[in-house]
Order: sequence, then structure tokens, then C-alpha cells
Amino acid sequence: QVQLVESGGGLVQPGGSLRLSCKASRSIFSFYSVGWYRQAPGQQRDMVAVFVRDQGTIYADSVKGRFGISRDSADNTMDLQMNNLKPADTAVYFCNANNPQEFDSWGQGTQVTVSS
Repeated sequence: QVQLVESGGGLVQPGGSLRLSCKASRSIFSFYSVGWYRQAPGQQRDMVAVFVRDQGTIYADSVKGRFGISRDSADNTMDLQMNNLKPADTAVYFCNANNPQEFDSWGQGTQVTVSS
């Protein structure tokens, strides 16, 4: 198993930016896939951006050109830079790390609210 801890959520006005961070208990580069998901009230949890081994980075269409994902081996973190935020981006954001047939781990989530 792996422990994941998210940080960086908050309240931001439309058009603003936020940076989320996910710290893993082991190398952020050791997972088959690692990424960000989000869940709005009453909605299913959807993929936002994810690194998949041998496939690269995948972004949801709704965030392409606005969000960027990065990893840092020095402190085992994965960041999500979110720019030009919209009210539709309001959700709880979760970090996920997956190794098939081994574990599928989630962080506790961090709230992002985009509102004027």
C-alpha cells in the first residue's frame, strides 16, 4: 500500500489559479499510474489528469490547456497546476496511485471551490 496526502485546495475566483500537491509515502515514479481525480456533489468521480506508464500524460478534455501535472522525485510529490479556473471546476480533488493487482490508493481529498 501507499499513503497519499493532498494539500493546496481552497476558494478562488473564476479565472484564478491554484496548485494542488500530493505527497506519496514512496517514490512517485514507482507507480503504474498516478494522477488526479475530482468529484463534484452528486456526481461520479472523474479523471482530471493522470500519468500512465508507457502511455504518458492523459488529460480530461475539460481541462486541456488549463491544467498541468508534474512530478518531483526529490520529495515524492505530484502537483496539479490549475489555471483559468471555472465554477465547473468546483469539486473535491483526489490523488490516486495504482499498481494493478497490487493496490489502488486514494488520498483524503482536498476541496476546490471556484466562486465569485
